Amino acid sequence: MTVLGLISDTHGLLRPEAAAALAGVDAILHAGDVGRPAVLAALRSIAPVFAVRGNVDGGELAALPLDTIASVGGFDIYMLHILRNIAIDPAAAGMAVVVSGHTHKPLIEEKAGVLYVNPGSAGPRRFGLPVSLGFLRLASGQKPEAWLKMLDC
Repeated sequence: MTVLGLISDTHGLLRPEAAAALAGVDAILHAGDVGRPAVLAALRSIAPVFAVRGNVDGGELAALPLDTIASVGGFDIYMLHILRNIAIDPAAAGMAVVVSGHTHKPLIEEKAGVLYVNPGSAGPRRFGLPVSLGFLRLASGQKPEAWLKMLDC
């Protein structure tokens, strides 16, 4: 079994509560709007990181891909920041999961057999929304399972 940490919209802030919640995961997927390279460096000290570029990621972070496929534990996970910019049909492409960010609204839903997860925003609180992140459990022969964690900060 593999457990992934899902984080997005840090906007340059890796809260200690978020780092603590991610401790022990097998890998971390950052769905964009990283904000500062130091955030990725800190996440890499916890676990390997897959990351995509968000609409506020410039400078050194502009080198991040707009989308990517993270292949973990036999599952293909399509990552991008803004879901409406999706460039593929995830079901037709055989994706098990799509991870996105941008809206700051934590969400888990299934469409056409694909699990869609937006972990919300783990950075500065905006729009009156919770500070949150997500997790994804992958086990051979089972459907991926996602859950959200609201951070008390």
